Order: sequence, then structure tokens, then C-alpha cells
Amino acid sequence: MLATFFQLRPGLVKPCRLIKPMSVTILPERSSHHQDNLPKLPVPPLRQTFERYLLMLEPLLSEEEMDHTRKLVKEFLIPEGVGDRLQRSLERRASNKENWLTEWWMQSAYLDSRMPVAVYSSPGVVLPRMTFQDRQGQMRFAAKLISGVLDFKQMIDNETLPIEYLGGKPLCMDQYYQILSSCRIPGPKRDTVVNHAIGKVAPTHITVVHNFQFFVLDVYNSDGSPLTVDQIYMQMEKIWNSSLQSNKEPIGILTSQHRNTWGKAYNNLIKDKTNKESVRAIQKSIFTVCLDAPMPQMSEQRYQSRVAAQMLHGGGSRWNSGNRWFDKTLQFIVGEDGTCGLVYEHAPAEGPPIVFLVDYLVEYMGRMEVVRAPMIPLPMPPKLRFNITPEVKKDIESAKQNMNIMSHDLDVNVVNFADYGRNVPKAHKMSPDAFIQMALQLAYFRMYKMCCSTYESASLRMFALGRTDTIRSCSNESLKFVQAMEDLAKPVEKVSLLDKACQAHVEYTRMAIHGQAIDRHLLGLKLQAIEELTSMPEIFMDTAYAVAEHPNLSTSQAGAKTDCVMCFGPLVPDGYGVCYNPMADHINIAITAFNSCEETHAANFGRAMKKALRDMRSLLEETAKAKQ
Repeated sequence: MLATFFQLRPGLVKPCRLIKPMSVTILPERSSHHQDNLPKLPVPPLRQTFERYLLMLEPLLSEEEMDHTRKLVKEFLIPEGVGDRLQRSLERRASNKENWLTEWWMQSAYLDSRMPVAVYSSPGVVLPRMTFQDRQGQMRFAAKLISGVLDFKQMIDNETLPIEYLGGKPLCMDQYYQILSSCRIPGPKRDTVVNHAIGKVAPTHITVVHNFQFFVLDVYNSDGSPLTVDQIYMQMEKIWNSSLQSNKEPIGILTSQHRNTWGKAYNNLIKDKTNKESVRAIQKSIFTVCLDAPMPQMSEQRYQSRVAAQMLHGGGSRWNSGNRWFDKTLQFIVGEDGTCGLVYEHAPAEGPPIVFLVDYLVEYMGRMEVVRAPMIPLPMPPKLRFNITPEVKKDIESAKQNMNIMSHDLDVNVVNFADYGRNVPKAHKMSPDAFIQMALQLAYFRMYKMCCSTYESASLRMFALGRTDTIRSCSNESLKFVQAMEDLAKPVEKVSLLDKACQAHVEYTRMAIHGQAIDRHLLGLKLQAIEELTSMPEIFMDTAYAVAEHPNLSTSQAGAKTDCVMCFGPLVPDGYGVCYNPMADHINIAITAFNSCEETHAANFGRAMKKALRDMRSLLEETAKAKQ
């Protein structure tokens, strides 16, 4: 899931101007400068985690269930018992590894999962709608975008990417090095990720897909300089002209399948030498650009929701789902009708590097002047060939059917909340993130008359190779606040409870980013038990643990400067996926749910969310007036 993205201060990247000329050149701070000195992720104290675990469960369970869980916790924490033993093993692991969690997390959260990556794992980003409405505009935009990504890549290659800081401390930059030239590869039981940027010869091509056909586009000249925008545009024209007819066999749709199914189809596909070479060319490419056909006409009101769905799954086999290679880490999507954005495979990285890249591209494309360069004729970008055997054809037909079911099942609702943005909670000295999380709690409580396990991702990048932990937004304090909002309590009391709930959320967030949250520690203890082949401790077989691990609200803040929308599917069949980007005076919120669940409804949740945000502002304003 996307890591909650705090506003980060880029490092100093301008060389100092010295008064007297000296022979010493002062270089910008290199991206890897602090990497070796970053602290290791700690293993939190055992008893602290279980005290906080019990607190987190209180708003979710009955008193009887709580009593049962308290007994199990007590047994687990017996001195020199199973808890102490697993904790010691985990501490040993932490002392021997750069990060005790990262490998386990990547495997358990992503590579072991057998669900399709489309919808169930890969997040999408919708960029502001562009004005072009034809192929020339589409090609020109795509060429500028490619040029922007190559410019970003140069910062990665030269290690001049600005270092990010949080509270004056440098953050781990490793994930930036995982997003280009990498790809997920299906396996029979567990997938792998291959990063070709680390090899002896770094890739120099991207893949472009149009009308379900893949092309290799070399983006560097023989002298190592990147192609100009004009050169890229000319190459894109050639690709377009040689793929006018839709390919009858959309090979890319295979990557949208359940991972076991795709694993088998993959092994079958690459038995053929030509197919194997074509697949390798896609996997090795720096990134993929999908030139999409225009979407069906729709009302302006539905437009952003449909585009968000388009980014997540392509709209089904009749539209653009075959115009993808979902295993590719980065896929930029440019539609002929001005829709644009990206979808990224989540295993190698969290949200912050992607958000940074999006902001960088939008700024780059805004200031970019096209430099007219002498046109040296370039060779035609080769089309990747696939030999479609009857067995491969059968796999494609099956993938089409499954994708159509999956795309129809995803309910997407994008809310552009225009009443206010970060400005209102800030004016009342409240954290915008905590404030929005409390609105989520209130919306859910009003719809279901109960609260639920809530997941908000927090970045662990203060630590070497840090990924994420969970902020538990549902707390005793949030429960008191939402109950008071539905009660006849006085406004002053409600504001006081809102303030306490926000404070509790800020405190938990602080704890999480400093490596003291509970979720990854619990996961570590559980995986340690599996590794030691002991019987699974009862604490992990308890209903309470199942409730905690079933987030009906899976949420994330994507703090982009760009007015974009980020989205991802729900984590559980009866849940919601909610991603929000709080701008200064408005909030973009993407809500997803599954149509196959009768209890969830993305549009209804969107309405409840808008009402919660409006009611919370009214509450603050009424109370402020009363004080005057």
C-alpha cells in the first residue's frame, strides 16, 4: 500500500559559491550520501507492542472477546515463554540483517500473494486531463513524458536526486533505484522481481504498446545522449503507423491473471524462443508507455472515476486491458482523448518515489521547450513478435473473461471535495491527515453503526531499506468522537473529542514512523514462529487477530504537489480502498469497493465522506463563533 507521504524537504543540490576560487570542487550532496549511516529498523519491546495491541482492539471487540484475547496475551508473555523466545530470535535476525523486515514484507505482502496484481495490488495515478483530442497530441504528450522520465533517470544514474528529509533526518532513497528497468516475474508459488538496472549493461530501451502490440524503442543515441522530444515523437509516429489494426491476440492481458494461472501460462508462453525473447525485452525495458484508445463517452461527472478505473485495469478486454504488461513496475498511460496517468506494480516500492516522479514530470513538461535538433534518420522501432499456439490462445481467452469479470466488479468513485482543503484543519491547529482520517471514521460509523479495523500506511524510510508500517486510525479516542457526533452532545464537547482523536492519531503516526508501531512487529513474530517450525502461537489463531488483520478501511495519503488522484483496490472483499490527496483548498479522494459485496458502495461512502467533512468544519466554525 502507498506509504503516507509527508511533505519532505529536498536536500541541498546547488554547489556553494565560494568567494575565493579554490581547487576544491564542492559537489551536490549525493543521493547515497547518508545511506550507509541510516539507522537499522528496531524491534520494538515485546510488552509495549502487546499493550498497544490490546488498546487497538478495544473499539473493535466485545468485552467477552477482549477477555479471551487478554488471557492469550498473558500466556504469550509468560517470562521465558514462547513470546520471549520469538522476540530474541527476531532481535538476532535484526542484528544480522540490514533490515529485519524488508525481505519478509516484500514476500508476504506482494510476492507470495496469488491474487492478480491488477486491482488487488497495483495502485494507479490519474494526472490532470490534457487538452489534446487526437493522435498528434497524444504522440507529442507521450514524447515529452518519455523525455521527462529520462531526465529523472539521469538524476538516479548520476546520484543527484535530492535527498529527502523528515524532521531534519535523511530518509532512505533505495526505493528510487528499484522503479526503473525492473519487472515482476510470475512463479508457481512465489513471484520474483528482477532489476535490470543493476546488471553489467543497463537497458537503453523502453517498450511502447499500441493496439495490443509491443515495440522496442531505443531512447538513447549511439553517443549515449537521450533522444530529443522531436526524435521520440518521430519514432512514436512510426510505431502508431505500423500498428493501426488492433492485434487480435492481446498478449499483455495474460499478466492480469491470478498469479498461479499466469505462472503456468508464462512457462507455456516462453517455451517458444521468439516469445521468450519478446517477453525478456519487455521485462528489461526501462519502463512501458501504453498508447490507449479513447474511452467510451461519459458525463463530466463520471469522467474521473472512469479514468481511475482505466488506470487500475484498463476497462476490460474490449477497451485497453490488453494494452498493458501489468508485471512491469512503471507503466505510463496516454489516451488519445487526453486521459493520462500511470499504474505501477507495488512490490519494488511504495508511493513516495512515484509521487515525487509524478510531481517532477508535471513540472518538467510545464517548463520544457522543444529544442529543434538536426534530424538524423533513426531505424524503425522493432515490433515484438509472439507465436500464438492454440494453448496460448486458450490462456488469452480465459484471461479476457476473467479481466471482464474483475473490471465489472470494481466500483470506483472519485470525489473532488471542493469546499476546503488542508487550509481548514491547519487554521484550527489540527493535522490535515488526522482530520481526514477522523472524517473517514465518522463516514464509516454513520453508514454501518460500528467502527472497523483501519489501515493507513506510514513510511519507515527513516531506517535503512525501510518500507511501511500501519497507522491504526480507529482508536478509543476516534470511537468517542464519532459516537458524540451522532449524539446530542454539546458542540464544545465534540470539538474537544475531535481534538483528542486527532492528537491520538498524530501520536500513533509519530510512533509508526519511528519504528514503534505494532503491525510489522506482530508479523515478524508470526513469521519467526513459522521459520522455527514451532506450532503457531494461539495469539495468531485468535479471532481478534483475524479482525485486526481484516481492514475494512484500507487508506493512504498521497501528498502530491500535482492536482492528481491516486487510487487502489480494497484489501478485503467487504472493504473500501481510500486514497486522498489534500491540496491547499480542496481534497481529491478516490474510493473503491467491490460490486460483488452487497454491503459496500463507493458512491454512498463518498457521500458520507463529504457530509462528514462538512459537518466537521461546521462544528469547528460554530464553536469558534461561540467562543468569540
